[in-house]
Amino acid sequence: MAHVLHLGHQVWNNYHQTAACNLKSRIELINGDQPNGRAHLKAVAKTVLALLREARQYQIPVRPIGAGWSPSPINVVEDGWLVETLRLNRTFKIGASNLHADCDIGAEALLLVQAGATVDEVYESAEELGRSLRTGGASNGQSFAGACATGTHGSVWQAGGIQDHVRAVQLVTPERILWIEPTRACLSDDFIAQTGSEIIRDDRIFAAALLHVGAMGFVTALLIETDPIYMVQNIQKAAKIRREHIDWLCRGEFRKFSCAFGLNEEPYFQQPILNPCDPFDKKALLRFLYKRPYDPSIPSPPPGEMGAGYDALTLLGKAMAESDFFQAEILQLAMEQAYPDNRDVDDPPAIATWGCTTEEHAPIASLFNGSVTIERNKLSEVFDLIIDSFRRGGGGTVVTLRFVRKANGLLAPARWPDNVVIDFDGPNVESSHQGYKKVVEALDDAGIAFTRHWGKTNNLNEWRVQQDYGKDFDDWKWAQAQVMPDAADRQVFANDELVKLGLI
Repeated sequence: MAHVLHLGHQVWNNYHQTAACNLKSRIELINGDQPNGRAHLKAVAKTVLALLREARQYQIPVRPIGAGWSPSPINVVEDGWLVETLRLNRTFKIGASNLHADCDIGAEALLLVQAGATVDEVYESAEELGRSLRTGGASNGQSFAGACATGTHGSVWQAGGIQDHVRAVQLVTPERILWIEPTRACLSDDFIAQTGSEIIRDDRIFAAALLHVGAMGFVTALLIETDPIYMVQNIQKAAKIRREHIDWLCRGEFRKFSCAFGLNEEPYFQQPILNPCDPFDKKALLRFLYKRPYDPSIPSPPPGEMGAGYDALTLLGKAMAESDFFQAEILQLAMEQAYPDNRDVDDPPAIATWGCTTEEHAPIASLFNGSVTIERNKLSEVFDLIIDSFRRGGGGTVVTLRFVRKANGLLAPARWPDNVVIDFDGPNVESSHQGYKKVVEALDDAGIAFTRHWGKTNNLNEWRVQQDYGKDFDDWKWAQAQVMPDAADRQVFANDELVKLGLI
């Protein structure tokens, strides 16, 4: 069995201190000294199974928690148990003999990841094996399992969310230890049996488990697929963009946009951060990453030169320390002062592995962040509507554009073949909330389909989730009932937010 550390009653705050709750107990899980990965997974799963059965018996709600990164209240649970996984952070290689005969993925590409391993730890493990992740969020302090559960994404336009790496999920309910794969098997039955798991191979159930929002059970491990290791070159700068540049992005003319501000090649990653007070007369903060072959002789530059840690949350966190209000000039000054030094096309190139493109940073308190995801080809149509509505609502955050493909998972917000995610990050004040609400209202009034990020401020309810996801929501509920047919088991994972969303 894994070690269980009961830390007792306490008030818990999430990472960014945007949500809090009174816990009956905070419980920390710690790996034991099992001899191999299968034994570790089995021991942890059996420990979690015992905890969940006790919680069901005494009607105690349970929330699994990794880094607690999500600013939304999706992780909080009043008078319940918060079960922390960060010390369940080992990763393991897979041998060719452990593959199922039907598996079409090489063993060298697969990595077994415990639920508490952070994105940064997975980056490091992959690179030690000469492998790489293909996408990720703007930061690396999240647990990998938590990032998958909420659909975390970056701005790699050829990829969807971080959950797209996942090829199998070990999931524990109060009744069962499950190993969930697609219909086409990945690992051998014998290997899975040694993890103490019952096998489910079903495409719909797997698609539901990929992005489960914490409502399908307790994830204890993931099997992920990696890419051959590569490097990226960073270009970042402050520059004015024009209205026509939004049209280029809308049409997917990314090389053309890159040629105007960066290198004359297709970017792997691109991200404009805009000042909504005046998006065309004020400088935008632009970041491009271009894929490069792996060369171990290239020394890694300091993280700042790769833009590491400078997501919009960090940017505004720095700005909030200096100002209590955000007018156009003040917001622009904060944006440009908080952004790292330019790394332009004529500067010596900054090249590093994908894992060096993010960096952990200190928690940022009193922060607002929300987003809407729309079909990319509607960006030109709705850009002015979104910016004008946001300003009319009084919103004073930065606005970030990110571009991603359709992501895996029934409840993935990136639902269209090509998507633009429009983020609003700034101070947690009423004007930020009102500006975001005006954007949502304007899109609804215009009949534009959109979704919202599960881990951010989203103002969703069950009716809206049903409307946004349609049959995929019905399929997700069906899959949840296959995994946990007893309503009492599902109630173990209930909190106010998941009940409001209709996921419990």
